[in-house]
Amino acid sequence: MSVASSSRTGGQVVVDQLVIHGVDLVFCVPGESYLAVLDALYDVRDRVRLINARHEAGAANMAEAYGKLTGRPGIAMVTRGPGACHAAIGVHTAQQDSTPMVMLVGQVERSSADREAFQEVDYRQMFGPLAKWVAQVDRAERVPEYLARAFHVATSGRPGPVVLALPEDLLFEAVTVADAAPYAAVQPAPAAADLARLRALLDAAERPVLLVGGSRWTDAACAQLQAFAEVWNLPVAASFRRMDLVDNASPVYAGDFGLAPVPSLPRRVREADLVIAVGTRLGDITTQSYSTLGAPGSRAALVHVYPDPDEIGRVFRPELGIAAGPTAFAAALGALRPATAPRWAAWTQAARADYVANLEPSPYDGPLDMGRALVELRASLPRDAIVALDAGNHTGWPMRYLSFGRPGRLLGPVSGAMGYGVPTAVAASLIHPDRLVVGFVGDGGFLMSGQEIATAVQHGARPIIFLFNNASYGTIRMHQERDYPGRTIATELRNPDFTALARAYGAHGERVTRTEEVMPAFQRAVASGTAALIELVTDPDRLTTRGSVASVRAAAKPRPR
Repeated sequence: MSVASSSRTGGQVVVDQLVIHGVDLVFCVPGESYLAVLDALYDVRDRVRLINARHEAGAANMAEAYGKLTGRPGIAMVTRGPGACHAAIGVHTAQQDSTPMVMLVGQVERSSADREAFQEVDYRQMFGPLAKWVAQVDRAERVPEYLARAFHVATSGRPGPVVLALPEDLLFEAVTVADAAPYAAVQPAPAAADLARLRALLDAAERPVLLVGGSRWTDAACAQLQAFAEVWNLPVAASFRRMDLVDNASPVYAGDFGLAPVPSLPRRVREADLVIAVGTRLGDITTQSYSTLGAPGSRAALVHVYPDPDEIGRVFRPELGIAAGPTAFAAALGALRPATAPRWAAWTQAARADYVANLEPSPYDGPLDMGRALVELRASLPRDAIVALDAGNHTGWPMRYLSFGRPGRLLGPVSGAMGYGVPTAVAASLIHPDRLVVGFVGDGGFLMSGQEIATAVQHGARPIIFLFNNASYGTIRMHQERDYPGRTIATELRNPDFTALARAYGAHGERVTRTEEVMPAFQRAVASGTAALIELVTDPDRLTTRGSVASVRAAAKPRPR
């Protein structure tokens, strides 16, 4: 801890703490409620890059992407009232996705508090259910304490978002105060007895499954986990939108538990006699609405490894619960080696064969076959490419047909938030300017956040955005056709000229209507050297990678009206 020799404003103290805690990138929409922080950032602009997004939701999603990619808290700054409300979606996503994030919110002056002053909001009430910790700093000399705790809370145990409100007058106030020491994340490690019990369960198993997920995995930890799975020949499934944790080319990879998994995968988990769940909360999507394991008692012997002990046994009662962070647990797995060849080779081979078969595109005779196009794209993406997904049925194509694994990364909202894909792709390109970033978004999601292409152009980011244009909110239409067939309403969209819009922002833009046009357009986008948008005119009747309007209606079970 260092002691300041002269007074600083509260805004300067805030920025000095950010520097101490290793912050190098901040995302914001500027506001008058935290001008003193912005002014202090001017003095460290050679060390901390400030990215001004076009919408607070975009800034918050960019910060969340930073947390996913680096394991360090992403920093968002927004103004009071409307700014904070706009940014709430990014906080919710960080909470559901277990992503470390710190959001600083300008607040009304302390003398005006509790009078419903202009844009006043009680952020402790507003963000209480959405964030891991929410606080307001009311004394300038406590800024180092609060920020140190914010970084600690955001990164320790189960990671998540922290929201700190900063009254405007506090940021102008002069104070002499000591700086805090740099934060250090705390993650628990497995005990020797835990590993011994895990070995015993493996030795007794006949049909084991390894289910991996969660956040703050390093590339090294992913490699250690994969080596363990391959040594034991364990079939590995990834939780929703965590497919980059294990190389999809590995002979043990069996697919992901998303909204449209390999059809046989849920059955295999139900038939398993041992499920080792590492890093995942075992939420409803990963467990097929809590049906694959059985709650509270599991049909299989369940080993649940998670950094927050409060999550272990929350829904499913494990045979063995291990409170451990993913990196510490993965590092400990090297000591576990089978005494003889595992007995379940055929079990693993069958799971892998079903995954490989699922990579074959479903039959489709339309002019733009996205299955075939994505298979071609898969062959051309470098190993370290970053793929950013929005929410919606269109993500089924990249999730099914692309291949993931470190050092490549997958960024998708476990929260299922629309409007995530474009700002996340922009942030990824800013964080890793040397890597290819490809984003996927529907027309509905793009119209929620597509303006962040302007942010990309201004700051030199070069993501390539594939925009699926089927002129509808396709996912909601699918649900309508399933529950109320033939009675679709409010899901049709009248869209702008997306390529003209991209060019107006200063990006490269193209429109594609046929399968054979996709890869040439992609290659031109890469060669453009700037942000690019490729509009894909897709069939509105093709609701999923496997289903059409007709097939959904045929299988519909109409709800009573």
